[in-house]
This record gives sequence, structure tokens and C-alpha cells, in this order.
Amino acid sequence: MSQAIKRIDWRVFGILLGLGLLGILAMLPYIVDMLQSSIMTRIPSSDIPLALVIPLALVQNGILLSATILIGMLVAKPIGLRMPLISAWANRERPENVRAIVLCGILVGAAVGVALVAIEALFFLKRLPAAMLPLFDIPVAKRVLAGVVYGGFTEELLMRLFLLSLVAWILGRFWKTADGLPASGAFWTAIILVAIMFGLGHLPATSAIAPITPLLVVRAIVLNGVAGIAFGYLYWKRGLEAAMLAHMITHVVMQIPGVMLLKSML
Repeated sequence: MSQAIKRIDWRVFGILLGLGLLGILAMLPYIVDMLQSSIMTRIPSSDIPLALVIPLALVQNGILLSATILIGMLVAKPIGLRMPLISAWANRERPENVRAIVLCGILVGAAVGVALVAIEALFFLKRLPAAMLPLFDIPVAKRVLAGVVYGGFTEELLMRLFLLSLVAWILGRFWKTADGLPASGAFWTAIILVAIMFGLGHLPATSAIAPITPLLVVRAIVLNGVAGIAFGYLYWKRGLEAAMLAHMITHVVMQIPGVMLLKSML
């Protein structure tokens, strides 16, 4: 383990940690808006002054992110998962395949955003609890900032760099190719498992707004599962940056034209 730690590129680690913390900061205006409104009525009020929320959030999440990024970096590289752009920029090298990575991220992200809005409109919108509808009225800037920066950076570090890498690495210990890398089936299994966990991970926040019902469980798994599979595949085939960019573009589509369309259907 000590030898593996020595091989960590600490410049890359620092960039990733900075991006993850930036996502935490970007999420705070959205959370504060929800706490100060009548949306999150199912959680007890806190006596912690709002001025302490930001430093406490950064310290707590900084510790969590540091551990998950470190583990993710340790297990990702041996199984061929990579972050080509960040690694190149951190070491002052010229990155390769920038156009392909960016184009894939944009196209997949846009397609996923359209698909999620369509699924929401066709199957879930009319059945959502009334308590969840005010989420559409949170200012667009706060919704986009939280989705793009927190979703694109922090969630991808936690779900893809850490969790997907770890699950694929574990599966690859016994389900591998002749050259020692995880088999395609191992990667697909990891991608799908993590996508399901990605969906279930949104339920605690939902429970602070409305009681969890089978419909909301299915909605969380379907919407986040579709996105998680797409982002996981991009991470596997194009690198972490493609998954991050796709996650960002998905939220841009969902939070701007998507919310406008959904609100018009209510």
C-alpha cells in the first residue's frame, strides 16, 4: 500500500479535490433556498448558525472527498480507467483526443438530458407528490449551478472515480481478461450496480420533502439509472472528464428547457 501511495500524482489529487469542494460550494445556495422555503419540511430544524454551515460543509466533505479520491485513484489506474485531460494538464503536457472527449461528453449529455425530461413527462410528472412541485420554482441559476458544478464534479468523483472504479476493481480480481484487466462483463456489471446505487442515493434527500413511495423509488432508479449507465460507460471508454462533461450538459438540458417544459405541463 505504501508503494501505491507513493505513485499517486498529488497534483492530480489536488485538482480533483479542488473541483469536488467547488461542487460543495455550488450546492449550498440550492440547499439554503430549500431550507429557507417550505420545501424541506420533513427534517428537524437546526440550531447551527448559517454562517457556520459553509465551513462545516467544506471540512466534513473535504475529509470524505480526500478519502474517496485517493481510493479511486489507487484502484482506477491498474484497471485502465483514466482521466487523460486532467492528468496531462496537471503535468503540463499536451492532452490528446480533446475533441473526441469533449464531443462525446456534449452529445451524450444532451441525449441523456432529453431522455430524462421525456421519461419524467411521460411517466412520473403527473404522479409526483404536491410537496415536490415547488422544486421547479427554485431560481434557475441556483438549480443550474448545483446540477452542473456539484453534479458534474462532486458526484462524478464519488460515483464514478471512487465507487465505479472500486466495484470494477473488486470484480476484476476474479473476472478478468488474459492481460489481467477486468472483463467487459465486469465493467458492465459495475456500471449498472453503481447506476442503481446512484439512483437510490437520491432517496434520502427526497424523503426530506415527501414520504418515499414505490413510485418515487422507481423514479429515482430509472432517471438516475439511465444517467448513471451513460456516465459510467463514458468513464470506462473515454475517461472521467467525458463523464463529468456529460453530467453537466445533462443538467443544463434538464434545468433550463426541461423545467420550462415540465412546468407548462402541470
